[in-house]
Amino acid sequence: MFELRLLCPEDHVETVSDALDALDALSVSVEDADAQTDAEQALFGEPGMPPPKEGWQRSRVIALFPDEASADEAAKLLQLQDFFADCRLLGLAKVPDEDWVRLTQSQFSPVEITPEFWIVPTWHEPPEQARQVIRLDPGLAFGTGTHPTTRMCLRWIARRPATAALGRVLDYGCGSGILAIGAAKHGAQAIDAVDIDEAAVQSTHLNAEANGVALNAGLPDKAQGVYDTVLANILATPLKVLAPLLCAHVAAGGSLVLAGILERQADELKAAYAPWLQLSVADSEDGWILMTAQR
Repeated sequence: MFELRLLCPEDHVETVSDALDALDALSVSVEDADAQTDAEQALFGEPGMPPPKEGWQRSRVIALFPDEASADEAAKLLQLQDFFADCRLLGLAKVPDEDWVRLTQSQFSPVEITPEFWIVPTWHEPPEQARQVIRLDPGLAFGTGTHPTTRMCLRWIARRPATAALGRVLDYGCGSGILAIGAAKHGAQAIDAVDIDEAAVQSTHLNAEANGVALNAGLPDKAQGVYDTVLANILATPLKVLAPLLCAHVAAGGSLVLAGILERQADELKAAYAPWLQLSVADSEDGWILMTAQR
């Protein structure tokens, strides 16, 4: 494969990227051309905040092509376009051969939830101290255990006292199904895992089968009645909208567990749920919090 590198101003990034897509680039990525210098810009988005810009003031646009001829032709065609006037060709180079599967796998190691509870990709052996393991590989659906919100939810599940059974569980916005699987491995009696994304529902089915646990996965209308434990790891805005629905699913004496919330959003969530339940912060990690309530 060959890599075509371009330098573009911020307001040309989207147009050039679209043109590269139209020229059959295998992938297009954008980097800060001033990274690692005093002129570096931070454009990271954050939930609830405006989305980041399309690029940096000086953006390095990198397109991958299957061969040198197609990369060279794309470069020539781009340089003929009016919108390319303020852009510059940085070069074209062969991409060194890599074992991409092994390289990707090396980025994902076993994740410790508690000293005895781990999430382990299928290409790793579980740690010796692991007594409970979820086998999960990165995929299309959110939830591999690497994000603080997922870890906090799983810690809450794992640290429940033996006298506080999870009972009937609802995982609302299940993603990969990791919370539902974690609940199954910690004694949940029956589990409904729902998501608006059909790909997430399919992912949950496959992951549950791979872990040898039984659960019911489907679209949100599959959530019926009340549950002893309601888990929702989404984001603050949809959690506020879902407040009456989620609270209605919590049985008397049951627990509501919410994640995907930034520390600064705690008061917003407390206010949104106040008509039904009293939320409190149960855990925090890297600026994210876990909020729980009991009916």
